Amino acid sequence: MARGSKGVTIAEVARKGHTGKGTVYLYWKTKEDLLLDLVCRDFLDLAGELAELLAGDHELIRPSRLCPALLDLARAHPYVDALRSNDAELLGVLTTDVRSATLLDALGPDALVRRILPIWRTNLLARTDWTVADQTQAVNFLFSGVMTSTAGASPEAVRDSNRVAAGAFTALLGPEEAGPKDVRAAAEAALAALAEQRAAVTNLLSQPIPA
Repeated sequence: MARGSKGVTIAEVARKGHTGKGTVYLYWKTKEDLLLDLVCRDFLDLAGELAELLAGDHELIRPSRLCPALLDLARAHPYVDALRSNDAELLGVLTTDVRSATLLDALGPDALVRRILPIWRTNLLARTDWTVADQTQAVNFLFSGVMTSTAGASPEAVRDSNRVAAGAFTALLGPEEAGPKDVRAAAEAALAALAEQRAAVTNLLSQPIPA
């Protein structure tokens, strides 16, 4: 995080890990493979935290609550935000690696909203009077705008932005008319989608996560 991808070498990784360079290369063929695993784990952690929150509180599926929660999670995972914003200094060649695009499409914050949007529409949590494609683009614009405008902001400013964002998402998506059954169905469908996308990202890892 301090020096970017170019400032880190396999030799230094080996030294910090009290092993030899050759041992590191047994697990990762290139430095980029090692970095990609690190980034994948950050995305998996974000998705796991979101799933845990949602499983414990189905009401979190409401757009006015889920979108600010996802904003907070994305801010807390630096590699997720770096890949989303195409931060070449931190990620180096990973910004153009096809696996990075796959990762963003599976568990990027924008991608998660894109996959959850049809669930909201089906369960009375989002308006259906315009196309999914246009609605998705509008939500992504709003999400990206909030992320960009709060980069480096104080905790107080972030909290205030989240409050405004919650209202903005409601204004964009319409009133949340879902009842308890709709909310539960939406939460369960979102959890299933998260599990599916986490599995896709796990398949990108050079080194599997121990069971």
